[in-house]
Amino acid sequence: MQGYLREDGRKGIRNIVTVVYLVECARHVATRIGNAFDAGDVHVIGFPGCYPNDYAQTMMERLCTHPNVGAVLLISLGCESFDRYGLAKFIEASGRPVHTVGIQQIGGTRVGIEGGTAWVKDTLSDLQSQKPVPMDPSELIIGTICGGSDGTSGLTANPAVGRAFDLLVEENATCIFEETGELIGCEEIMASRAATPELAEELRGSVHKAARYYITMGYSSFAPGNADGGLSTIEEKSLGAYAKSGASTISGLIKPGDIPTKGGLYLLDVVPDGEVRFGFPNISDNAEIAELIACGSHIILFTTGRGSVVGSAISPVIKICANPETYQRMKDDMDIDSGRVLDGKASLDEVGQEIRELITDVCNGAQSKSEELGHTEFILTYKSFEPIGPSCLPA
Repeated sequence: MQGYLREDGRKGIRNIVTVVYLVECARHVATRIGNAFDAGDVHVIGFPGCYPNDYAQTMMERLCTHPNVGAVLLISLGCESFDRYGLAKFIEASGRPVHTVGIQQIGGTRVGIEGGTAWVKDTLSDLQSQKPVPMDPSELIIGTICGGSDGTSGLTANPAVGRAFDLLVEENATCIFEETGELIGCEEIMASRAATPELAEELRGSVHKAARYYITMGYSSFAPGNADGGLSTIEEKSLGAYAKSGASTISGLIKPGDIPTKGGLYLLDVVPDGEVRFGFPNISDNAEIAELIACGSHIILFTTGRGSVVGSAISPVIKICANPETYQRMKDDMDIDSGRVLDGKASLDEVGQEIRELITDVCNGAQSKSEELGHTEFILTYKSFEPIGPSCLPA
């Protein structure tokens, strides 16, 4: 594999420019700048809120310095509360080119678009002259999420990803699974796989926190589409979601923006800490994808039974379809047909190996289906987290 070397020693599998709006009022200018370029070269991300949030600040810092990002253009209205100066300094310290367009200061929409577009054009020219260097599997971070699950998800796609994760962990890569709200009932199984007794307690606590959160909200992450697809209970959905983690030892527990420093399998706790303040913890699959990317994920493995068309900004999304009928109906959006397991045409181990091989291909420049179609979805909302403790990480 090959990657683009960054000053912090990490390597990216893409070399994109991110155009970042720092308040909803600046989204139009950012979008117009992004639309002037190929979707594979320039991705638009942003935070719509106007009052500050530590979670959003941390997320933006991690996303703008992700290994797949080569340069950053910040778009500020000028009067929002987001710490644009702090973010710019953080990006500059990472060695990446960064430039800020202040819409109020520069003179409005038209001038902002023209100036930002010119900067991106010049910067892309510099990035395209960079040469990739060799990259080892141990330098990879891979995240996984499921969306649009049905009765086939826990039988084919999810356990196939688990097999791929086991292969990656053997290569000392870093693998991250999440959705603690969809792991209710699996906490003791996960605890039995923890690297330490202390971590086992943290894993139990993360699932218990999710259960309390949903009780307070009055509903869980079990959606009508899941029932329509044949799932009967949150426990059944949980077992399917859990299957994505494979069988390796769980090395640690992290929260959004925490980047593992050594290989292994990690659980990402995405449910906010403290009292319920901001509503449902993840309002769409792309919110969870963004959190996995903020933890350093180079690629996202997305499993689906009902079907999904989402991709993501910054990191490629590989979609593994659980249901053979869905795959045939939506094959333009699906990378792998794990439903072949149901038809007796492939084993879980064979599909897991296929996923692992596709990861290598995508790392070396092959486009996933969502990339081919130009999908660069992104969403970021308000949350609140407490720092993880020493028992959450490997010694």
